[in-house]
Amino acid sequence: MEDAPRRRTREPSSSSNDVGITIGGSGTHTPTQKYAFEIEDPAAYAKLPLTDRVVNKWRAFYGNKDFGNITLLIALYWLQGIPLGLAHGSIPFLLKEKLSFAQVGLFSLAGYPYSLKLFWSPFVDSLYDRKFGRRKSWIVPIQLITALVFWWMGGHIDGLVRNPAENIYGIMYLFLAIVFLSATQDIAVDGWALTLLSKENLSYASTCQTVGINCGFFLSFTVFLALNSVEFSNKYIFSVPRDEGFLQLGPYLAFWAVAYVLVTLYLVVFKTEDSSSEDEAGSYGIAETYKTIWRICKLPHMQQFIIVLLVAKVGFIPNDTTTQLKLIERGLHREDMALAVLIDFPVQIFFGYYAARWSQGASKLKPWRLAFVLRLLCSALSMSVVYYFPQGGLTTGYFYVVLITMVASSMAKTVQFVGMTAFVTQIADPVIGGTYMTLLNTLSNFGGTWPVYFIMRAVDYFTSATCLMPARMGDSYACSTQEARSRCVKEGGLCNVTWDGYYIVSASCTLLALVLFVGYIRPTVHRLERHPAHLWRVTKESTK
Repeated sequence: MEDAPRRRTREPSSSSNDVGITIGGSGTHTPTQKYAFEIEDPAAYAKLPLTDRVVNKWRAFYGNKDFGNITLLIALYWLQGIPLGLAHGSIPFLLKEKLSFAQVGLFSLAGYPYSLKLFWSPFVDSLYDRKFGRRKSWIVPIQLITALVFWWMGGHIDGLVRNPAENIYGIMYLFLAIVFLSATQDIAVDGWALTLLSKENLSYASTCQTVGINCGFFLSFTVFLALNSVEFSNKYIFSVPRDEGFLQLGPYLAFWAVAYVLVTLYLVVFKTEDSSSEDEAGSYGIAETYKTIWRICKLPHMQQFIIVLLVAKVGFIPNDTTTQLKLIERGLHREDMALAVLIDFPVQIFFGYYAARWSQGASKLKPWRLAFVLRLLCSALSMSVVYYFPQGGLTTGYFYVVLITMVASSMAKTVQFVGMTAFVTQIADPVIGGTYMTLLNTLSNFGGTWPVYFIMRAVDYFTSATCLMPARMGDSYACSTQEARSRCVKEGGLCNVTWDGYYIVSASCTLLALVLFVGYIRPTVHRLERHPAHLWRVTKESTK
């Protein structure tokens, strides 16, 4: 008798970037493999025309019995995207107009909590009030606290941002707290999605997350930057030119403070949790989770893989974090940058869809390796784009050059992310897939976070710029920041840049990444992707 065919199942995990696919029957769940659902047959689905697929998806979504819960999940994820779009998008652009790269790098520390949430996620999963609800016990107070902070910031943040040099630590700590709250809310919402949706609709959880977070990020980055721009507002909104943009940061935060309260009140008054499916909450406690993480890290080949995750992005950080700021410094308007991001967004989705298909077969990480090389080329090209930026201002033709460079870099970044996620999905121990994937995705995220502060400080360290004043008009002074350069020009001086740290740091990181790729990353990844699955296992059940 032939063995019964095994079903492919997915286990959502607590990390916002985690996508888990495991093999096994629906009745063999362990404490970390609690929920499973079937994935549609991709071969049969791909035979339908594109328009039919879109229409069928929309009809299924709109007529779904979980439509209300799906909408609620999108709203909760949307709220997460608001502070993330500010911390990782708009605020660095606003600060760079008056601060140095080192000071903007200090602000980048505010984004660390989202890359480290694994370390307190077991507490969110294990400590709660059963009567109020396992997930609401965290979501409700966190969103109310976030609303209070937003409301306070609504009346004070504009004053802080006007004088960022004096208030950089206060601004950083405020957004550090906001991102920490958002990361904690994300842990609770990810867990709630497993029971909020019915089994047949669990596949919509990742869709809700993608739509919600990206919409919130888009509003706080692209839309806010455009409406905050004086040039954009005077051109498209105001009939009489003004000195400030249409939308300031304070009113924007105050608006979202009200939105947070309204969504939270809806949760308290109208939404109850089904506690019947949460009885297993204490079966895999805090201590067991941390022990499992340590066991994973002790696997024979895992140390090599962890090193790859922590160093693989070093060469891309200057391009990802400083190139756009340098373009703004050279004369690219914020609304032009926002438009470029708007055009780039659908490209990421398109290549993200196909990257998962490319990451199959024996060479699972081949697309990741190819995208690595492409990102290095984009990093080198970006230095040229900054260097040759038109002195007289951005032209239409050069805007397309900037756009193509950004899209190519973003495309490669998306292919790398999806390819690495697909590989992690395939090597994860199916018995503890959630913990396994959360750990590796956290390490991957941290690999793109930890170098930012040091690289941005290095840009300033290696920059030498002096404002040369005309005779009898004052002494020379350093003009490495945008504010100092503007002051120098206003006073009739010339900001003479002897060394630009951006090129030194970018070239050094690109060269270092190339050496690491040829000497360590490429051969290590090529070897690891060929290891059999049992070498990655940490549980006896999964090796049988």
